[in-house]
Amino acid sequence: MKYYSTRDKSLRISAAEAIQMGLSRDGGLLTPETIPQIDAPFLSRLVSVSYQERAAAVMSLYLTDYTTEELRTFAENAYGPEKFDTPAVAPLRRVDETTQCLELWHGPTSAFKDMALQMLPQLLSAALRKTGEKKTACILVATSGDTGKAAMEGFADVPQTKIMVFYPKNGVSAVQEAQMVTQEGGNVGVCAVVGNFDDAQSGVKRIFSDETLRQTLAERGYFLSSANSINWGRILPQVVYYISAYCDLLRGGEIAMGDKVNFCVPTGNFGDILAAYYAKRMGLPVGRLICASNRNDVLTDFLRTGVYDRNRTFHTTMSPSMDILVSSNLERLLFDLSGENDEEVRGYMAALAKDGRYEVSGKIKAALDAQYWGGFCDEAQTAQTIAAYDKKYGYLIDTHTAVAANVLEQYRAATGDETITVFASTASPYKFCNHVLKALGKTPDADGVALLDALHEVSGVAVPRRLAALRGKERRFDLTAEKQEMDRVVLDFLS
Repeated sequence: MKYYSTRDKSLRISAAEAIQMGLSRDGGLLTPETIPQIDAPFLSRLVSVSYQERAAAVMSLYLTDYTTEELRTFAENAYGPEKFDTPAVAPLRRVDETTQCLELWHGPTSAFKDMALQMLPQLLSAALRKTGEKKTACILVATSGDTGKAAMEGFADVPQTKIMVFYPKNGVSAVQEAQMVTQEGGNVGVCAVVGNFDDAQSGVKRIFSDETLRQTLAERGYFLSSANSINWGRILPQVVYYISAYCDLLRGGEIAMGDKVNFCVPTGNFGDILAAYYAKRMGLPVGRLICASNRNDVLTDFLRTGVYDRNRTFHTTMSPSMDILVSSNLERLLFDLSGENDEEVRGYMAALAKDGRYEVSGKIKAALDAQYWGGFCDEAQTAQTIAAYDKKYGYLIDTHTAVAANVLEQYRAATGDETITVFASTASPYKFCNHVLKALGKTPDADGVALLDALHEVSGVAVPRRLAALRGKERRFDLTAEKQEMDRVVLDFLS
């Protein structure tokens, strides 16, 4: 299967080249030229097998220049017991008769990004071998909190790679920052950016499109790649867990083959819910995709009006991984819903760059209305939902998961739809101890890692072992830069 850019369909490259490149040089996102189809027999074969086998089966449909045996090995390496704390890898937790929670945070960094970022380094390393690349990949990452640590954990000391992570200064939780600045590995670097996530993300995109900088790095023996969800190697492993969740519902007798299931996903950059959309496009029986935003409600407004407008106040919230106003992966959805019209997509992206807004066609708006429902949850509602889930279900959830749970309630109240719905839980509550404790009516007397024991005392829920290991860990990185200095940071890192 070949891949092409959302902004130039004339480009045709292999899966390995797409994963190696990360972002198309024209600024577009690399996307498969066809969407493979699955059916009931395919799903039936996956019901009784392990998550690792499911991952290999799904990814092999897209990565046709990788062997099935390679993908099986990668899946065993990525999702084995030394990485994940449950054999299910991405288990479902039953909340009530019509509600299931998909826990995506059982990996090494206690966030859903592990589901893709334990796989991506293996895909990229194989891609370098397959393409005969001799240069070292410099992986640039902009993070709103979880991607940075998960990417560094995955790429630490991986041969022929270096990784530099940019995160918004004062824009991530104390635990998230502690995870990043204490990361071990001889090939990793971390830098706080003065600004918000959108500043960090736009800075990384600017570096990718700087031909002079790329040439300078090439002369030093490096090429740029990405571990953000703009890389297809990030999106594809996320498609797997929606298909896996459906198989688990079948195995548990919650649904019959062919029954539709809704998915509710908390999202900022649109990658996680885009993966659910691709699963649906493949033929997974999915009803409505419910897009849950926090107070940064640009996606809610877009799904309701067809107008994407980033010209609004940026809010720093208790769910920082969703504090985003430019949702990069939306470009892939626009490309698909437009009938793969690269000229139309270029127009939207040019308008976004120039004016900070665009309005989609009637055709795309109708498709959005048919498949999506968008809602947002403010800070008070987020806290109330954490408290309500603890009291009603004895279930401790984090701030991002609470956004999804709340928006799901809004959706059901607005539509009356009682279809079985799976909402995604994207992080351990221990990554946001301060806010979770406050939501439970407690007054934190410290912050970050110091609060792990306090939340454990209140909840009785075990602290994830790798978060517990942060106690007393030495800080390795203290670099801070203005957003316009990010290219200098990269050049210094690779000097």
